[in-house]
Amino acid sequence: MRTLTLKQLRYFDALARHQHFGRAAEACSISQPALSVQIQELERLVGTPLVERSAPKLRLTPTGEEFLHKGRQILLAVEELDDLMRAAKGPLSGRLRLGIIPTVAPYLLPEIMLALAARYPGLQLEVRESMTKALIDDLSEGLLDLAVVALPISEATLQEFALFDEEFALVRARQDADKPIPSPKLLRSMRLLLLEEGHCFRNQALSVCEMSDAQPRQLMEGSSLSTLVQMVGAGMGVTLIPEIAIDLEARSSNVSIVKFPAPAPTRTIGMVWRRSNPLAEQLIEIAEIIRQAGQIKRDGTRA
Repeated sequence: MRTLTLKQLRYFDALARHQHFGRAAEACSISQPALSVQIQELERLVGTPLVERSAPKLRLTPTGEEFLHKGRQILLAVEELDDLMRAAKGPLSGRLRLGIIPTVAPYLLPEIMLALAARYPGLQLEVRESMTKALIDDLSEGLLDLAVVALPISEATLQEFALFDEEFALVRARQDADKPIPSPKLLRSMRLLLLEEGHCFRNQALSVCEMSDAQPRQLMEGSSLSTLVQMVGAGMGVTLIPEIAIDLEARSSNVSIVKFPAPAPTRTIGMVWRRSNPLAEQLIEIAEIIRQAGQIKRDGTRA
């Protein structure tokens, strides 16, 4: 009699995540026919369809949704059991899945990777750059081990560890370099360039300008901080960037970047992980390494 396997659970999880047999098969490093066979076998074991194949977009049946929820709990428990064994072996090694937000990754990730490689030679770091919500979802579902995000997250199942605070800087046209730094009230009257919806830094920038929303004519959007800075250089408006981005963004742009007077607006960058993760002690060590990398980066920016 055939029994359920962890491999089948992982294949089904991938199919639910990608909602496409081909993409799921690619993610699992198997052929699409092989994945289809495994899903069909799984459905035979369950005794009912788990996937609606005739729909325009692949969907799970009600039983499939429930099966997915239970299956992910099992996969997470297996991941944490593996982490428990890794923690007992001593120095951290093997795969570590790190999530990081786009307003930190380009500016701090190289330092993080170099520092972790020096401290943990046997560590295989896998990095995913994405917006906060996607990272928190993946963290909760066991698809990531830790994430570097802006705090607070305020999720009961997650442990937060503050890494550093950093100030915001104003980016404006180079010809405006000698002008006084605008107040929040004056910033609201300017054309403010923001990241797209979903970026936490977008909301933080609006908060600096004391805006909960803005008229469409006042706002323009970009997909990255680099894009926003280039738009400022083209005379399209002003924007805000975090302190760690100043050095890189100032090199290749025709803009003026200036910090706000005290008390300057700031954000807190931190690391989060599941409270149930057995690697908690090792993750605190990693957090300290990232904190030091962030301090070195910010000291270089201020020099």
